[in-house]
Amino acid sequence: MTATPLTVPDLGALAPLDVAARVARLQEALPGAGVEALLVTNLTNIRYLTGFTGSAALLLVAPGGLTFVTDGRYGQQAHDQLAAVGVSAAIEVSSDAQRQAVAGAVAAAGVTRLGLEADAVTWAAQRTYDTTWFPEVDLVPTTGLVGALRVAKDDGELARIAAACAVADVALAEVRPRLADGPTEDEFGQELDLAMRRHGADDVSFETIVASGPNGAKPHHRPGHRRIAEGDLVVVDFGALVDGYHSDMTRTVAVGALSPTQQRMYDVVLEAQAAGVAAVAEGVAARDVDRACRAVIDAAGWGHAFLHGTGHGVGLDIHEDPRVGQASTAMLASRSVVTVEPGVYLPEHGGVRIEDTVVVTPDGCRPITLTHKSPAV
Repeated sequence: MTATPLTVPDLGALAPLDVAARVARLQEALPGAGVEALLVTNLTNIRYLTGFTGSAALLLVAPGGLTFVTDGRYGQQAHDQLAAVGVSAAIEVSSDAQRQAVAGAVAAAGVTRLGLEADAVTWAAQRTYDTTWFPEVDLVPTTGLVGALRVAKDDGELARIAAACAVADVALAEVRPRLADGPTEDEFGQELDLAMRRHGADDVSFETIVASGPNGAKPHHRPGHRRIAEGDLVVVDFGALVDGYHSDMTRTVAVGALSPTQQRMYDVVLEAQAAGVAAVAEGVAARDVDRACRAVIDAAGWGHAFLHGTGHGVGLDIHEDPRVGQASTAMLASRSVVTVEPGVYLPEHGGVRIEDTVVVTPDGCRPITLTHKSPAV
């Protein structure tokens, strides 16, 4: 057990987000992508750039300014949220005038090469933009323009992610003893989700994974009606959402005594996870963090049973850049937030995964998931 006190900070007094400065950074990056303006269609990217949290919007980022379009449901919300973070934009809420507003702004700015977010535009939408919205403009697919800005977090973002981690820590500590009472996976998952909400989460980050016994050998098992029993390893992978920002943590809990193989699985994954965390630092290749974890598991003879990458970035999306895996080409940047989550999965014995979320620093990293790693209930 850890001596670190688990508490949730005042969620109403978190450091402010520095939203207003983000658009200028994006505008500076446009020439390097070979475009003069960018039509942002990914809603998470729109939130990052403007603070808008609705479910329908487009944002044109041009050298001369922003054009923001949504529909009538979000007119007042758009004005309020953009003003609250100091973002100035021409806002259009009439469905009939949205195309004219965006196309007119492109023409007025003299844009000849307009970037589209390749990962967020369907083929049908691209054809509409090409033939109807911007027939005289060259449309250029872009990748990662906004995502690259999102990698390094500002103080407000780090505060929200840490708060989401704290909510998850406190919630698990509260309901963990219930595992000894033999709930079903689904019952325990629901209790954990409710505890996160009770401690201030706006929502869960993703569907909570509770995988017991043989189900633990399925890395993304969906909790079902299996009742947790003596001798089970229980993999619990979950996160909280606070003001748009996610947390992610996995702990593996043993109900009753561990078998010799289960104990070895646990020890190997714990060592691998510690090796991965120790490898994290600014300027380190993300794949080297994966290699550090994988080397320990390979040496134990279970390389075949490590079925996924070591981690991923966390922020406004639960999975975002940088990816931490064998094929990653990313270099870790200071103030980025990543997970380190190796695992070993053996159907006849169950599964073990241990995951922390950490903030990358110039000389290492700072874990912000604080729950102890003892397997005891």
